[in-house]
Amino acid sequence: MSEKFTHEADAHRYTLRIDGELVSVLDYAENGERVSFTRTYTNPARRGQGYAARVTEYAVDEVERQGGKRIVPMCWFVAQWFDEHPDRAGLLAG
Repeated sequence: MSEKFTHEADAHRYTLRIDGELVSVLDYAENGERVSFTRTYTNPARRGQGYAARVTEYAVDEVERQGGKRIVPMCWFVAQWFDEHPDRAGLLAG
């Protein structure tokens, strides 16, 4: 099984593909120093396997790696992910 995470900046999204199949997506919008995570989506046949959480973690890691930006969780799933990962709360916009 081959997993590939990507940041598709032109499409304003982070993706997870497994064996070439698009499995999960996190859409975002940038506004200055803020990045709003607006929507997560997982292929219905692949739901319940933790893929949305994994693409969210990848996206959070990428924002942290770039530095200087803060995340606004507009999507309920991303907000829940941050509730479950309080150690990452420093990346949230105030």
